[in-house]
Amino acid sequence: MSRSLLSLRDATLADAERLAELWQPFLRRGSDEQLHDLATAIEQLGDRPGERLVVAEYDGEFAGAAFFKAATYSPVNPEPVLQVHNAAVAPAFRRRGVGRALVESAVTWAEELGIGHVGTATSSGSREANRFMARLALAPQAMLRMAPTPAVRSKLAARHPAARQVTQVLAVRRSLRHARSVSRSVSADL
Repeated sequence: MSRSLLSLRDATLADAERLAELWQPFLRRGSDEQLHDLATAIEQLGDRPGERLVVAEYDGEFAGAAFFKAATYSPVNPEPVLQVHNAAVAPAFRRRGVGRALVESAVTWAEELGIGHVGTATSSGSREANRFMARLALAPQAMLRMAPTPAVRSKLAARHPAARQVTQVLAVRRSLRHARSVSRSVSADL
C-alpha cells in the first residue's frame, strides 16, 4: 500500500509566515503589516463560510496554497462562481502535482457548494501559470488592469486638461454650496 506524499488542509495561524514568503508578489508592498494581514485573513475564515484558505503539504513540508472565495460572476451577473485567488506552489515543489491538487480541491468544493463555475487570475507575465490554467480548461474571460490612483489621475489630466479644470470648478462649487448650507443650518439653530 503506497502512501501519498501530497496532502491538503485548511490553513492555520502557524502558516502565516510561510504564506507571506509564498505570496510575496500578492501582498501589500513596503508594509510591515503583511504577517498581520495574513493572520487577520486566516482568523476571519471562521466568520466567512464562503471562503477557504487551503495549504498543500508535500511529504510533510509546506508546498503551496490557494485562497477560495464563493462569489457572484460580477455585480450585474448574480451567477455564482468559485474564485481561486493566489494559487501558488513553492519553487522546490513544482511539477509534483501540487498545483493540480489545489485546483482539484477548488473544483471539489465548488461541486459541494453547487457552484457551476470556477475562475482564477494569473499574472499576465507568468507564461507557465497561464499555460497550466489553460490546460485545465480555464479560458481567459477578461483582462484585469491596475495602476495607482494618482497615476491614472495624472494620465487623465494629461489627455484632457480642460476636463480637469471643469472637474475642479465643480468640486469647488459643491464645497461652497455645502459650506453655505451648513452655515444656514447653524444660524437657524442659534
